[in-house]
Amino acid sequence: MTTTATTPLVSPPAAPAAPVRRPGRRALAPGKRLPAARLIGPGLVLAVWAAASAAGQLDPAAIPAPWTVLRTAGQLWSDGTLSTDVLTSLERAAYGFALGLTAGVVLALAAGLSRVGEALIDGTVQLNRAIPTLGLIPLFILWLGIGETFKIAIIAIVVYIPIYLNLHAALSGIDHRYVELAEVQGLSRIRFIRQIVVPGALPGFFVGLRLGVTGSWLSLVVLEQINATSGLGYLMFQAQNYGRTDIILVGLLIYGVFGLVSDSAVRLVERRVLSWRRTLSN
Repeated sequence: MTTTATTPLVSPPAAPAAPVRRPGRRALAPGKRLPAARLIGPGLVLAVWAAASAAGQLDPAAIPAPWTVLRTAGQLWSDGTLSTDVLTSLERAAYGFALGLTAGVVLALAAGLSRVGEALIDGTVQLNRAIPTLGLIPLFILWLGIGETFKIAIIAIVVYIPIYLNLHAALSGIDHRYVELAEVQGLSRIRFIRQIVVPGALPGFFVGLRLGVTGSWLSLVVLEQINATSGLGYLMFQAQNYGRTDIILVGLLIYGVFGLVSDSAVRLVERRVLSWRRTLSN
């Protein structure tokens, strides 16, 4: 009696022989690149900013020094303003991202695995993609009101589009030879999805996921300045009215940190899930 292997059909071949190390080059093993290396660029920008401020080359009213921004952040945190706004922004981004992630994955699977789904869904998504998402804000306010619902809906749209596009492209790009091999082996629909579709589509999914995470923060900074009473965007909008550039920079830096941390988290998960791939990034 013959048995059928349960490993994915698209699993990579055996790893090639280790490359010859040349003198003067230090090789890092796959998956061992230092995450802290991504902080070198932001660190240099911060150092230049601090040096220019200390030398008096920057107008403190226009671009406050880093230590001034840090002191302002501490004051806002101590009086409870910053913590409340940060939690509000995180909640909005989380709800919108979860909704957009679900919609993007479901629609991409429906369009990528079914000709009927392709005909019904892909053209509609491409049309939605061509319409500026922020241009939908007035219409969504009329439909959903000016509260939290329309903000979460806009974030979801910004998130689902890149996830759908990249996952759908990955599904469409699966090598047809694997499909023929599955037919020869008589794989069921479930095993076909588990052993061929999922491994083949994961790289594209993670690309879309990274774009979606970034998009959620980019849209949030705009949406929180529209009839909001809390959130980092609201904090920055109020600071603009009073000419407090230090508070505006606090909000921008927090948005930047959130974006960098969330992108790094997705990359870490991607590296672990796709550890079987050998690429230049790992």
